[in-house]
Amino acid sequence: MSDAGQRPLGRLVIVEDDPFLLDQLTWALKGKFAVTSARDAAQGRLLCESDPDLYLFDLRLPPSNQVREGLDLLRHVRRRDAEATVVMMSGEGERAHALEAVALGAFDFFQKPIDTAELLAILNRALERRRLVVENRELRREAGAGAAPAFERLVGRSAPMQRLVKEIEKIAPTDATVLIQGESGTGKELVARSIHAASPRRDRAFVAVNASALPESLAESELFGHEKGAFTGAVASRPGRFELAQGGTLFLDEIATLSAGVQAKLLRAIESREIERVGGGRPIAVDFRLISATNEDLAARVAAGTFREDLYYRINTIPIAIPPLRDREGDVAVLSEHFLQRVCAREGMALKRLSAGALARLEAHPWRGNVRELAHAVELAVLFSEGGEIGEEDLPRTLRAGAAAPRAGSAAPASYSAAVEDFERRLLREAIAAAGGVKAEAARRLGLDANQIKYLCRKFGL
Repeated sequence: MSDAGQRPLGRLVIVEDDPFLLDQLTWALKGKFAVTSARDAAQGRLLCESDPDLYLFDLRLPPSNQVREGLDLLRHVRRRDAEATVVMMSGEGERAHALEAVALGAFDFFQKPIDTAELLAILNRALERRRLVVENRELRREAGAGAAPAFERLVGRSAPMQRLVKEIEKIAPTDATVLIQGESGTGKELVARSIHAASPRRDRAFVAVNASALPESLAESELFGHEKGAFTGAVASRPGRFELAQGGTLFLDEIATLSAGVQAKLLRAIESREIERVGGGRPIAVDFRLISATNEDLAARVAAGTFREDLYYRINTIPIAIPPLRDREGDVAVLSEHFLQRVCAREGMALKRLSAGALARLEAHPWRGNVRELAHAVELAVLFSEGGEIGEEDLPRTLRAGAAAPRAGSAAPASYSAAVEDFERRLLREAIAAAGGVKAEAARRLGLDANQIKYLCRKFGL
């Protein structure tokens, strides 16, 4: 897939004195990041005033070409922003200095000569960390400003939604482990965030992990961290999601997809409040609240022997069931208006409105993909409509073709899961087509990250 037309993942400042290497880096990364660069520490300091998402610094920089120039630049950035995400470059034989940079707060380092794949992997992890920092900074800001409780962001006036809000109000102040159950697209992560934002842990990190998007070979490292040299490519020690959630909330979505080995380590972490990094033998104390989520019947998975019974009872202390959209009478209209306002504001458009016919189509649709399907349908309608009113002809094909209700004599889906997969496949295909074949843009429109859209494209052969 070409990078043409792809939106940058973030803003990156590179400081490197070698003009040939700087050109190589800029060329390799410009399709992924909005790159600005400098060739000495003084220019680098000026660029840092723009507060980019990521920094990439060489250790040896003019005017002295000594290691201290790169380390001083790192210190400067970290004084401006203690949570700045910096990756350092070092030459051969400078590993000790690179480790010193990590001790000073650098996120990671890599050694020259450049391996583009390794560098991109490091920068992608760094960007994920940066997004987490920004997200939690915003949560702390809202908490300090006395923002409305997050459960008020759960849009809906139906009786099932009002019951859900009351459950959140009751359990949020506690530290109990929560299991959120609901169909795909019902908003399980939003409910988890609502619990966190109304809890005593709201000013600490909320770390969300989609277990189904973690490659099985890396799931243990991502959750529990690893020590330097634990496996090929582990050039430095790195904390996992449990450590990043220290004092806050860890949200494990799609928990049923975890392997047996990771389930065992998760159970130990819940019971002992300690973890061990991959390749390490030292226990690390962790303080976290665990919120899990699944769209599967975990009790059936336990009976089938594919999910640990003891873990099931530990994570199921307080179960919360999110109602599907089809059971939320009147909420389709409310949610549609909410999504209209959000998309128009994001795209800088004048606020559009739904015609009576379009709204009737939306309200009649079964919404097997729930709120997520509705959100994407409204977004596509906004983007494809030309006037100020969205008509039936502007809705996605599945709604225009009369898919709102099954035709007489039509075959029912083989199963609920098959119907959901069919919806996801069609939605993904339409989003990729609407984005001109650029999967990164389709992911942005669908609210997915890079790992999720790669997983879904592999799953459906797209």
